[in-house]
Amino acid sequence: MNRLFSLRRLAALLVKEMIQMRRDRITFAMMLGVPLIQLVLFGFAINSDPKGLPAALVAPTQDRYTRAIVSALELTGYYRFTRSHASASEAERLIARGEVSFVVTIPSDFGRRVDRGDHPEILIEADATDPSVASGAISTLGTVAADALLRERGAEAQAADDAASRLQVTVHRRYNPEGITQYNIVPGLLGVILQMTMVMMTAMALTREIERGTMENLLSMPATPIEIMLGKVLPYLGVGAVQVAVVLVAAKLMFGVPFVGSLPLLLAGIFVFVAALVILGYLISTAARTQMQAMQLTFFFFLPSLLLSGFMFPYRGMPGWAQALGEVFPLTHFLRLIRAVMLKGAGYAGIAQPLSALALFVAAYAALALLRFRRTLD
Repeated sequence: MNRLFSLRRLAALLVKEMIQMRRDRITFAMMLGVPLIQLVLFGFAINSDPKGLPAALVAPTQDRYTRAIVSALELTGYYRFTRSHASASEAERLIARGEVSFVVTIPSDFGRRVDRGDHPEILIEADATDPSVASGAISTLGTVAADALLRERGAEAQAADDAASRLQVTVHRRYNPEGITQYNIVPGLLGVILQMTMVMMTAMALTREIERGTMENLLSMPATPIEIMLGKVLPYLGVGAVQVAVVLVAAKLMFGVPFVGSLPLLLAGIFVFVAALVILGYLISTAARTQMQAMQLTFFFFLPSLLLSGFMFPYRGMPGWAQALGEVFPLTHFLRLIRAVMLKGAGYAGIAQPLSALALFVAAYAALALLRFRRTLD
């Protein structure tokens, strides 16, 4: 018998580890699932130069010059006019709610000024809460609009610089005129920090009871499943409140992020978001049997949420299937809510959609968690 090395002993250990891996389905799924998710998302879904951005057109007179400019903007691939006959008030509401990324305003006397050569002007308002979204589209404005005007007038032979001098394109970057990245990143970072900590800490709470063998004592208590769930998740709401206070104070004092909205409205939205996260963590804990499995499941949720929510990469730059998948993550809706309140000063009407989505997540996660917990009791 070889005391130093034996192929038979090594083979037995390998067989044992293979059997253990096959039994640990969560770890096995992580080994295969995470690389596939990264490959698909980075290869197909991520796009740092978004195109097909929704836009609204405010043009009282739809003359041939207006149509030429609109067609030229659409041909660039950056603009997709979802509202072609919007009023000024409607366009303001659309850009405030984030339903459009641009508002193109062409004045009623635009055609007459073009014919007279009297310095015609158009206004482009861009939602600059995410500076990277609007940069590519804005950079093409002046040349594209001037060339379209030249072709429509039949004056291709004129010098391009002469046309550019006569057509004035005014760009107004709304909500973040200087294009400061921190204004976009820091509010979103609050959602990322809360998601990473709340889900993981809550998910490990119940699995810790199982690993320590104290779960039987918990189940023997005269408490209903909903009482046990609330007893587990409510303390983490307090932890989340401390994190919220730290990030908001740092955002104001360290990074100078503007806060133009209502603080009570923002705190209400954050409370619903944190409630969804802690209940999601509790739901994960009902599926995991060890703290390691709980951590793995949390990471499995965290990775696509981070990539598809619009925090790291422009949401509208992703293909349609990726945007639809991003809608199933609470972080996507929270980013819309916090940026709308902090940077746009949105009221309840402006955040009703993301707030309702977060409330729906709370109800769905709670129902699934209670159902899973009852099965655990059985």
